[in-house]
Amino acid sequence: MAIALLLLDPEQQKSLQQWEFETETVIRIGRSPDNDIVLNHSLVSRHHLELRRTESKGVSSWQLINLGTNGSFLNGVLVSQALVWDGASIQLANGGPLLKFQASNTPSPQPSLEVCAMPVNSSSCTHPGNLSDNLFCIHCGQPLHVESVIRQYWVLRTLGRGGMGTTYLAWDRDRAEAQRQENAGGVFRKPLLVLKEMNAEMSRISKARELFEREARTLERLDHPGIPRFFDFFVENDKKYLAMEVIHGQNLEALVYQQGPRTPQQAIDWTIQTCEVLDYLHNQDPPIIHRDIKPANLLLRHLDGRVMAIDFGAVKEIGTPSGTRIGAEGYSAPEQNLGRPVTQSD
Repeated sequence: MAIALLLLDPEQQKSLQQWEFETETVIRIGRSPDNDIVLNHSLVSRHHLELRRTESKGVSSWQLINLGTNGSFLNGVLVSQALVWDGASIQLANGGPLLKFQASNTPSPQPSLEVCAMPVNSSSCTHPGNLSDNLFCIHCGQPLHVESVIRQYWVLRTLGRGGMGTTYLAWDRDRAEAQRQENAGGVFRKPLLVLKEMNAEMSRISKARELFEREARTLERLDHPGIPRFFDFFVENDKKYLAMEVIHGQNLEALVYQQGPRTPQQAIDWTIQTCEVLDYLHNQDPPIIHRDIKPANLLLRHLDGRVMAIDFGAVKEIGTPSGTRIGAEGYSAPEQNLGRPVTQSD
């Protein structure tokens, strides 16, 4: 699959230089002369990033791997590893060179200039040159498209909706400002998080309210690299909210569905990582049962390949009253189906 990379003028989005690749499977970009694309810029590392071509079931895709000290941004989002698609923007460091990725040698039409769409209660941003998929302005780092504002959290995108409520990708304005002050002149990592909203109707159902609050209380006391970090829990306009760490990755169910069965060694490695998380939960005082361990609730983090246990909505402490039947069909033990789970049930 032939691709082209265009160096863009950050203001007018015009192509300043173009590189074309026909058969390469690895494209190296950086300041050093031994790279495939050499960019002489003070913010660019000697070996800043690699683009690697992968094949799965006859379908080619490209993956970005950051190597640079000042980071790499894909459509305005800081990434360590991520898939790159046709038309995506790649920026080497905040304020560094801006590249456009094209999946063919035929240049795409130049995108029209965008103006940052900011909430009324924020300072307006009129910087041009942002692509439509960018989450943040490539110039000032402010969010471009804000769906709503909930306290200090600016909702950038809706991730999913369910019976209990809605999950959002959000930006913490207060943490962002604190980071700017602490790290003036350095690398600025945008404080993204996941915001889970429990709708007002479900809040009136005592069992649903209990499970949502229990999830928040449990996450607040846990500290393990395989569990998303807790940030906040609050009530706003009769709706409960839980803010936690965003994990960039793919759940194991979707990964296997898209790419096919994994090797036994890979499956064993994922299982061991999952067992380490469960061992941590089961050794709490009192022990904690997840009650919903399944491939869809195990996320493979792009950053380091670590398995993360997510969705603690069914979590339960040993010794608390039970009787409720919770669990996915085919993944829950017989005693859990009877409402009498123990740690071994996970």
